[in-house]
Amino acid sequence: MPTPADTYIQNRERIQPNQTNNYDTAHGGVVMHLMDEIGAMSAMRFAGETCVTARVESLDFRRPIPRGDIAVVESWVFDAGETSVKVRLRVDREKPRTGESERTSDSVFTFVAVDTDGVPQQVPDLSVDTDRDEELRAEGLTAVER
Repeated sequence: MPTPADTYIQNRERIQPNQTNNYDTAHGGVVMHLMDEIGAMSAMRFAGETCVTARVESLDFRRPIPRGDIAVVESWVFDAGETSVKVRLRVDREKPRTGESERTSDSVFTFVAVDTDGVPQQVPDLSVDTDRDEELRAEGLTAVER
């Protein structure tokens, strides 16, 4: 059975001019797109199946990501149902020259495992084996409670 740590992914993307708005910061849709892609990767790693987005819970944009900064997206599965998984997502902005970072966005996405015909598929049970797994699961559950 997969664990939260098994599904943990961290990805970086530098924000380019074509990804920005009139304020020279990342479009909210660009940030959401990055979250959706990385979240789906965590979900698929867990389910062993293609996963599609079913729900986005309270996507908070706390601060902008300026052009040239790096969007650091972290995701992991923290809960599983019969055919769906909940994925915790956090986004930080990171200055490329110093590594200084701050939280910009966070959310919980629900993904459903599907076969090639789009029919929902059963997902495995979530296993929590280590302190790291417990920490990741707890942070996901806390995010849902907010």
